Parts: sequence; C-alpha cells; structure tokens
Amino acid sequence: MFLIASDHGGLDLKEHIKAYLKERGIEVRDLGTDNGDSVDYPDFGERVGKAISIGEAEKGILICGTGIGMSIVANKFPGVRAALIWDEFTARMSKEHNNANVVVMGGRTLSEEKAERMVGIWLDSKFEGGRHQKRLDKISQIEDDIRAGRL
Repeated sequence: MFLIASDHGGLDLKEHIKAYLKERGIEVRDLGTDNGDSVDYPDFGERVGKAISIGEAEKGILICGTGIGMSIVANKFPGVRAALIWDEFTARMSKEHNNANVVVMGGRTLSEEKAERMVGIWLDSKFEGGRHQKRLDKISQIEDDIRAGRL
C-alpha cells in the first residue's frame, strides 16, 4: 500500500497522482489534506513519515508547494528515505542509488504530466544495491546512534 499526503499547495497535484497510482493498480491511502484551506505541511509530512517509520506502509508520496518542507519533515523519522525529486533523472536516482521509500514533489513547481512521468520512473526503477547499500547502512547506523544517545 502507498501513502500519499499534501498540504494545500500540493492538493491538486496529489489528486492527480493518486488517480495515476490507482490506474496502475496500486492501492493508495490518502492521509490528507482534502480541501484547499491553508494547512501546516508538518502535520501531513508527519503522518506519512511516522506510518512508514513504524512499518504501516512501505512507500509514500508527499507534495507541498515546493517539496522542501515535506522533505525536511519526513526525513526526521527513522527508516524514512525521503527524496525531493524535480525531474526524471532525480526520480530514477532516488530509487537506484538511494532506495527512497518516499518521494516528495512541489505542487507549485511541476506540471501534472511531468510529475506523473517522474512517479512512473520512480516506481519502475530498481535499487542497485552494492556500494549504494553500504551508504544506506551508514545512514541507518547514524539513526541508531542518535536513538542510543551516542550522537
């Protein structure tokens, strides 16, 4: 199951991407927002970040005005590798090299068509492992050290 959430700045793009995922046969759980009223992006980034961190879902998509704020929030959660993507190359690299389990996009910076292509590339790309796994293991060790109070 995929999680998806946005603030008001990403609402329209979220609805488009949600429909695209469903067309691809992917079960999607929408964690809000559901209208254009001004909301605080940390509330929605937390919902997805926490759910992925505790294992309620494996992947997520977050959308705010630029994607920057949601990226900051989601990456506060252990085990979350949220990547801000802005083109096809960053979408592919986020999976192949970083094994991103959350992608973040800007609803005010991307067209629906480009965002859809980027999500498709992310979905279809495969993590390469190898030297990249070693780097992800280092990130996990940092998370462990923070939790244990060693950092």
